[in-house]
Amino acid sequence: MNELIDSLPLENLPLAGQLWVYKVFAIVFASLVIAYLGKLILDRIEARALATKSVWDDALVIAVRKPLWVLIWSMGLFWAARITALKMDEDVADVLETMQSVLLIGLLAWFLLRLASRIEERLVDPRYLQKPMDQTTVSAIGKLLRISVVITCGLVILQTLGYSVSGVLAFGGIGGIAVGFAAKDLLANFFGGLMVYLDRPFSVGEWVRSPDKEIEGTVEHIGWRLTRIRTFDKRPIYVPNAIFTNVVLQNPSRMSHRRIFEHIGIRYDDIQHMEPIVKAVREMLKNHPDIAQDQTQMVYFDRCAASSVDFFIYCFTTPVWAEYHRIKEDVLLKILAIVVEHEAQVAFPTSTLHVPDGLALRTGEPDFSAPRPQAQGEKGVAS
Repeated sequence: MNELIDSLPLENLPLAGQLWVYKVFAIVFASLVIAYLGKLILDRIEARALATKSVWDDALVIAVRKPLWVLIWSMGLFWAARITALKMDEDVADVLETMQSVLLIGLLAWFLLRLASRIEERLVDPRYLQKPMDQTTVSAIGKLLRISVVITCGLVILQTLGYSVSGVLAFGGIGGIAVGFAAKDLLANFFGGLMVYLDRPFSVGEWVRSPDKEIEGTVEHIGWRLTRIRTFDKRPIYVPNAIFTNVVLQNPSRMSHRRIFEHIGIRYDDIQHMEPIVKAVREMLKNHPDIAQDQTQMVYFDRCAASSVDFFIYCFTTPVWAEYHRIKEDVLLKILAIVVEHEAQVAFPTSTLHVPDGLALRTGEPDFSAPRPQAQGEKGVAS
């Protein structure tokens, strides 16, 4: 390179004695050309990658695009700056070399973080996988990978800057004790979130409910400190993860079936129809397409209530909330139709008054003009 430059007729150029200026210009121009060519190449590769259903190829191309662009420009600028610094101060050149190493480590970490995020998005996307992975598991693995990348990057940068990594780790161990006492609630929430990821009592998108706390809704996000739950009236609830280690939690989304358990009462006057009604209801449930036939089914005369004789229905159906109510409505309407078909009536609260035979009712209008008998101790009023 130097022999080529020496062979060129550069005596007539402006600033002929300062060739480093032309080198700086050439490096910046070359960086511009390489960045443009890199963009064209990545555009073609990305178009082909997006046409496939592979998780890795398009994620890799999209993740490398911005870090590569910054890498080309930063390396060119650092190279030009070092040439300039060598003409001014060698100490500045050493500083620039250290900064260049730190930037390379940071760009590598940035690329790995972007790659982890893109892969995390695609592992739960049904367009890329026939059986997408669980959102909670993917999110937990992604967060652990990002934390590992950040910590490793920080330690390597400290080592590059001349700090002793072993000393930093020793200081972190001593300081961790003090931090642990000062931030015990934060650590409790962190380990609570870790237990949620490991035990998986619920996942993103599931309906959870706590009888111990006023918590009920759909899980939207599981963080390291907080879990966001959206209630059914669309209010967000931010629950510290430490709470989940101390409360009883129900997960209705994981129900295998939903139960229909109802009492129906008919009149005492229709007690003779009870047995055929119960048999007809049993037959209806056995033939109902939406009732789980492999689960318990019971229809029995249950009790003699104050104003009705009752039988109960006990069966199971789909766990889907909206569909469950549709099926329950259909079952109840069919039961009421069976009651009517057997010439009986559903009872409602009534009272019967038994009157003695010797009691007679007085008819006619009362005579208010007759003098009222004066009560004992009552004084008359003079007219």
